Amino acid sequence: MKSALLILQSLLNSFLLLFARMLRYGSAFLLTLVLLFAWLPVPYTGVMLERQLSSWFTGKSGYQARHNWVAIEKISGHMLQAVVAAEDQKFLQHQGFDMQAIEKAFVYNSKGKKVRGASTISQQTAKNVFLWSDRSWFRKGLESGITVLIEGAWGKQRILEVYLNSVEFGSGVYGVEAAAKHFFGTSAARLSRQQAALLAAVLPNPHRFLVKRPSPYVQKRQQWILKQMRQLAPVQKAFNSQS
Repeated sequence: MKSALLILQSLLNSFLLLFARMLRYGSAFLLTLVLLFAWLPVPYTGVMLERQLSSWFTGKSGYQARHNWVAIEKISGHMLQAVVAAEDQKFLQHQGFDMQAIEKAFVYNSKGKKVRGASTISQQTAKNVFLWSDRSWFRKGLESGITVLIEGAWGKQRILEVYLNSVEFGSGVYGVEAAAKHFFGTSAARLSRQQAALLAAVLPNPHRFLVKRPSPYVQKRQQWILKQMRQLAPVQKAFNSQS
């Protein structure tokens, strides 16, 4: 009995040592990626990998990822304005987390209604690039830590640039350049206000809400976003004044 306990303790110690090493190396690898992506284009993301694996496991042989990185200077100002108006109107003011939105979502969700999210653009970027798309508390915890890192290492303009180059606009369509080409036959630089607002309108769920066949809800949301774009302070101008 005593020898069995000693063996069990030895195995537990070995496991804890291995876990500590994995955590240390994993943290170092993540920090390295965060620092590299502060300057380099992001070629592939966690959500892209998740979707690819899902297509293999479910037998969706026709799945094809479309992704073309483009600098923020080559993205229409309408697109910058649209995603901030639609997803995170306090983006330029908060430090990665909108505490008022989180509080409202907590109260709403505690009433047992449909789940309402409160993720900022910074949080969505952390999830899209480094993590996966489930709603577990574990993933949210990792997301929060990475959000703090990218807010400190990247800054707002870089976060928005990475967000617009990694967010999913439809099945296999990642980033605004690929979306502009796929849905409108144009470039990200030439997107109109109407097109930008329509792309932003599907972001809550681009697998349910479709750019090519916008439902009445998506069309209504597009009009709401256009109104918010007019009322919101120009995002591109704010970035230009900082540079």
